[in-house]
Amino acid sequence: MDNASSTRRRPLSLAARAALATGFALAAFLGLTGLAQNKANYASELSAMHDRLHNYAIAYITGTDITRAGKVTTPDSQPNPDFSRPGSGLYAIIVGNDGFRWESSSALGRDFDFVRMLSPGETAFEPVETRSGKLYVFSYGVSLDSTERRSVPLTFAVAQTEDQFERQVATYRRTQFLWLAMLGVMLMLLQLFLLRWSLLPLRRVSSDLAHIERGTRDHLDGPYPVELTVLTRRLNAFIDSEREQRTRYRDTLADLAHSLKTPLAVIRSQLETGGDAGNLRGDILDQVRRMDEIVAYQLSRAATSGRRTIASVEPIAGHAEDLVQSLEKVYAAKNVLCEFEIEDGVTFPGEQGDLLELMGNLVENAFKWASHRVLLTARSVGKIRGRSGLELVVEDDGPGIADEKIEKILQRGVRGDERVQGHGIGLSIVQDIIKAYQGELHVDRSDELGGARFSVRLPPP
Repeated sequence: MDNASSTRRRPLSLAARAALATGFALAAFLGLTGLAQNKANYASELSAMHDRLHNYAIAYITGTDITRAGKVTTPDSQPNPDFSRPGSGLYAIIVGNDGFRWESSSALGRDFDFVRMLSPGETAFEPVETRSGKLYVFSYGVSLDSTERRSVPLTFAVAQTEDQFERQVATYRRTQFLWLAMLGVMLMLLQLFLLRWSLLPLRRVSSDLAHIERGTRDHLDGPYPVELTVLTRRLNAFIDSEREQRTRYRDTLADLAHSLKTPLAVIRSQLETGGDAGNLRGDILDQVRRMDEIVAYQLSRAATSGRRTIASVEPIAGHAEDLVQSLEKVYAAKNVLCEFEIEDGVTFPGEQGDLLELMGNLVENAFKWASHRVLLTARSVGKIRGRSGLELVVEDDGPGIADEKIEKILQRGVRGDERVQGHGIGLSIVQDIIKAYQGELHVDRSDELGGARFSVRLPPP
């Protein structure tokens, strides 16, 4: 069985849909317009023929006289030469009492027995079917007086064949169809032009998206019509979100590698120095457990995009001691002494993984640059509804950081000294965590130890 997607017809473009819709609407409109005009023209031609036959009848009435003897004398001249030409399609008939009947020369050989007497003043206009075809007949009943004041009732009938009438109607229809067709073509061309002009902003959006795909642009810059503003704004938000997600995943992998560096260094140090097998096994298991926690934390951090709902607190003292013990093993050759000034009961207002990443990167950075001493200070600050914020300060007795380099070393992938091993992302991780907790990071020189001092201040949750 074929795949349904392969047999599915491709949807019509917006331009094709609009062209078809307006084309059908235009055809319906022009068709109804032509029908209405045809009906109006038919009624107009019929009314014009009625008036024309009426005038012919009046002309015959005017030219007809009654003698003293009551004899009817017909007019010598005809109101239209066609009345004198046999088979012309225009006929005149006069009928009266006592079998009186007069027909124009054009009526020779025709049967007009359908003409009936009308009362004086009565008129009639009607189509009549004959053996020779359909006729339109206008009849007028009059009563003419003779010089002896003798009234003679007569009926004047003027008839015209349908052919002449239909030819006039057909001529109008042909002319009308030609003009409506020309108008329809012109309107369709105009409509296609207007459609192309109206859809130009959409084509521009498509072109701008193609530029973004090729990397020559970062966003849909516009300007665009107001109807497309919401669409382009959401597309830009989607593009930013996709880039942020891609950057976040890339940074998470880098952060994961950086976070695993210390446990791996501890394991390598323990394996290189040897020692009691029981203690060695315990240390390695502790570091493996730590690595497992780091992986779980980094995956969770990537999924939540750095946004955390703070619902717990973590004591700092125990974690600080474990962290320093691990780093002392890694930097055993430097014989670094780490001192604590941790306030009793001080806690970190957030998740354990964030605390370990924040404190671990700051303390490891201090161990890396210190000559012999590191000082870790933690105290509670502020208090809202029974919960406190945190001030965490890490100082060392190393060379310190020049003021003009502070902003540079806080960038991801930048190291203070290229000769020192590292990835240059530890401080970037610190900034990400501080930003997630709406805290502040301040870097300056330590007054007590003379090296760098990193001060972190987190507000109460």
